[in-house]
Amino acid sequence: MGEGEFLAIVGPTGCGKTTFLNALSKLVPSTRGDILINGEEADPKKHNLAFVFQEPSSMPWRTARENVSYGMEVKKVPAPEREVRLRQILSLVGLADSANLYPNQISASMEQRLAVARAFATRPDLLLMDEPFGQLDAQPRYFMEKETVRIWETEKRTVLFVTNNIDEAIYLGDRIVMLEGKLPGRMKSVYPVHLPRPREHTDLIFLELRQTITDETKLLL
Repeated sequence: MGEGEFLAIVGPTGCGKTTFLNALSKLVPSTRGDILINGEEADPKKHNLAFVFQEPSSMPWRTARENVSYGMEVKKVPAPEREVRLRQILSLVGLADSANLYPNQISASMEQRLAVARAFATRPDLLLMDEPFGQLDAQPRYFMEKETVRIWETEKRTVLFVTNNIDEAIYLGDRIVMLEGKLPGRMKSVYPVHLPRPREHTDLIFLELRQTITDETKLLL
């Protein structure tokens, strides 16, 4: 994938989408083969990676600003720069007025915005997102998709986004990678998304691409 690209990964349940992200980030060991970043084996100790998980991952004893700050603290970003980034990213995700609230004092979609903000705040070389909006209802999910595109266009980070939702993949991705339904997971197809942003779900090209990917997904089940 190219620098600054938003790459979406889709495929049947159980095809290895989450496992791929976990192996790339070294959360689980690879049994064989290598995942490379710029010709080097992917390694969080060398590469600036960030991860947004399926489940809420904020720390309940930290305020919103303290949660967003945590990744920068781990990466030893100097305090003055950390404060500048905090103000920028909290404003960017619309959480500036909620900066001193705790996770149990904000909504589910705001808590997921918190996770996205924490990831982008570290200015990662590669941001991994594993079905981050799957727990949200339709309206807040669509809002989070729009917000993610807006933040990504501002921050210009490289994103690897796993989803089971084809509409979401088309709305977000520059390209879509389809994985086969059987293990070990293999790449089946790649779909470039030739749609301007912001995208409309009613656009004819959007609908045609959704049908094409849906039909191929059925063949993999």
